[in-house]
Amino acid sequence: MPSLGADMEAGTLIQWLVKPGDVVKRGDIIAVVDTEKAAIEIEVFESGVIQTLLVQEGEKVPVGTVLAIIRTEGEEVTPPPAVEVPRRAAVSPPVPPPSVAPPSPPPQRVEPAPSRPAGRLRVSPLAMRTAIELGVDLTKVTGTGPGGAITKADVERAAAAPPPAPPSAPSPPPLAEPTEVPAARLAVPPTERQVAMRRAIAAAMTRAKREIPHYYLGTRIDMSRALAWLQAENLKRPVTERLLYSALLLKAVAVAVHQVPEMNGFWQDGAFKPSTAVHVGVAISLRQGGLIAPAIHDLDKKSLDEVMQNLRDLVKRVRAGVLRSSEIADATITVTSLGEQGVETVFGVIYPPQVALVGFGKIIEQPWAANGMIGAKPVITATLAADHRASDGHRGGLFLAAIDRLLQEP
Repeated sequence: MPSLGADMEAGTLIQWLVKPGDVVKRGDIIAVVDTEKAAIEIEVFESGVIQTLLVQEGEKVPVGTVLAIIRTEGEEVTPPPAVEVPRRAAVSPPVPPPSVAPPSPPPQRVEPAPSRPAGRLRVSPLAMRTAIELGVDLTKVTGTGPGGAITKADVERAAAAPPPAPPSAPSPPPLAEPTEVPAARLAVPPTERQVAMRRAIAAAMTRAKREIPHYYLGTRIDMSRALAWLQAENLKRPVTERLLYSALLLKAVAVAVHQVPEMNGFWQDGAFKPSTAVHVGVAISLRQGGLIAPAIHDLDKKSLDEVMQNLRDLVKRVRAGVLRSSEIADATITVTSLGEQGVETVFGVIYPPQVALVGFGKIIEQPWAANGMIGAKPVITATLAADHRASDGHRGGLFLAAIDRLLQEP
C-alpha cells in the first residue's frame, strides 16, 4: 500500500485490475485504492508477472502493507510470504468446563446485498471515464460491483435506459404566511466523507506547522508584459486552445527552481534531498470541499500548450475523483492560487516532505512607478513559504526574483 501523502495512514483496496498470471510492465495501472480524498489508480513500478494477490477487494490496510507479489523475469515461483495485516484484536474464547454440552452450530452467515456506502460514490476509473463520455449522472446509477461499486457495465446500462417520464405537476399548495427559517436549519451537514477529509488535511497541516520551521516572503510582480503576450498569442488560437495566465505562473516556478534548487525536493531522514526532476503540485479545490494537490510531471520540460492541456486534464480528473498514485506522491514543489476567489495574498503551509510552496493572488490594477513615471499596472502578489532547514531568506528572495524575471520575458 503506497503512501499517497503525509496525511495518509491506511487505504481501502477498491478494485484489482489484474489477476494472477497477468503480465504487467512499469507504469501499468494494477489496482484502485480509496483514500480519504479520492479513488487513486495504483501504478506498478516493476515489470513481471502477477504471482499472488494478498489483499482482497474491500479490505482496508495500513500504508506499507504488501498488496501483491510480482515475479520478475528469471525468478522462480516462490510461495508468498506470510503477510500480517492488522485486524481487530481477537478475543480467545473461554475453555468450557467438561460438563458443558457442546454448543449448537452457529447459524449460517447470510451475505448482505451490496449497498452504496455513504459519502463519495465507489466508482471504478473506467466507469468514471465512461460516465463522463456518455453524460450519465452517477448518483442515479445502481452499482453491481464489489461492495456496491459502479462498473462500466452499470454506466452503459444506465445510458441505454429510456429517461423516466416526467412526474405530473402537483397542485399548488395553499398560500401561507412566510416564515423565517433559522440559518442553522439551512446549513447542509457535512457527509462522513467530508469530515474524514477535513480530519486528514488537519493532521497533515498540523504536522507541517509543528515540524517545519516556515519562513515567508512576498513580492509584487508587474504582469503587463506577460498579459500582453498572452493576449496576442491567444488571438492566433481557437477558443478551445487558448492559454490561461496560470500556465505562465506554473511554468515560471518550474524554470526558476533550476536557479535555486533548494526549493525543489524533500526533507527526509534529517536532511534535504534535492530532486533532479521538477514535478509541480497544483492545489485544486474539490466541489464537495477539501483540497488536493496532484503533480504535473516534468513541468519544466513541457511547452505552454502541454502545461495547459495537463492542467485542464488534471482539474477534470480531480473533480471526477480519478487520479494516479504517482500524481499524488511525486510533487517536488507546490503552487496554489486563489486569485479566482478574489484573494490578493496567499500564505500557504508547506506539504511535507516538500520544502517550499508558492502562492499567487489575483491580478489587480495598482499604482506602479517605473523610470520616474507613475501609472496603473496589472500586478500579482507572489508569496513563498519555505523550510528554513533547507534554505534561508536570501535564497528564497533569489527564487522569487527569478520568477519575476521570467514573467517579464514570457
